[in-house]
Amino acid sequence: MLLAIDCGNTNTVFSIWDGEKFLCTLRTSTHHARTADAYFTWYSTLINHYGIKADITDVIISSTVPRVVFNLRVFTDRFFGCRPLVVGKPECLLPVAPRVDEGTQPGPDRLANAAGAYDRHGGNVVVVDFGTATNFDVVASDGAYVGGVIAPGVNLSLEALHSGAAALPHVDISQPDKVIGTNTVGCIQSGVFWGYTGLIEGIITRIKAEYGEPMKVVGTGGLAPLFDKADHLFDTIEDDLTMHGLTVIHKYNKDQGNI
Repeated sequence: MLLAIDCGNTNTVFSIWDGEKFLCTLRTSTHHARTADAYFTWYSTLINHYGIKADITDVIISSTVPRVVFNLRVFTDRFFGCRPLVVGKPECLLPVAPRVDEGTQPGPDRLANAAGAYDRHGGNVVVVDFGTATNFDVVASDGAYVGGVIAPGVNLSLEALHSGAAALPHVDISQPDKVIGTNTVGCIQSGVFWGYTGLIEGIITRIKAEYGEPMKVVGTGGLAPLFDKADHLFDTIEDDLTMHGLTVIHKYNKDQGNI
């Protein structure tokens, strides 16, 4: 039984995979000072609450925050008696190596997205991943990650606007009833929502034109359904794409005898 851990700049997600399906998905805030014992207290409390019986034998980690990996390694060694596979490290094999500029190390979440997208869709895919940053990941016909785009995340932009403009309040992102706002909150919501809708549409259009072949567009991350409601930006939305990619990478390493 596999525990897949995806640690982002804002949230860390734990998913338990039984070989056929995810039994549960648990989410906590990312904090580099969280100890192995603190992880286990949080984890064990929730799985007991949900009544999940999970005999974890393997762990795979994707982390865009290097400082948390040490404590996650200790967590898996101490409580599950196994050494985790860490995406992006030399000992973790990838089904297809990324094709990017020499010396560039793509984020492990982007490598997981590429593996998951290729497994489900067969390549020629753009993954739009809404997180702290909004990432556009381009997956070639053979499954290789071949580059992409990084834009500031929606919530990060809202926080920057609130912090940088003293008179503007913090607002939650939502689709406004109309484009022209008639109050401050409405104006901010319209600017962020329709501004990001235009950003997503524009970047996808340019990626497709530059790539030169038909491409499928997959949205993932918590805000994907909100933006898709406006203009149907995505061919499909898959909340578990990154976690699925981690199971694909883990299986590949298992099949290769690497673990």
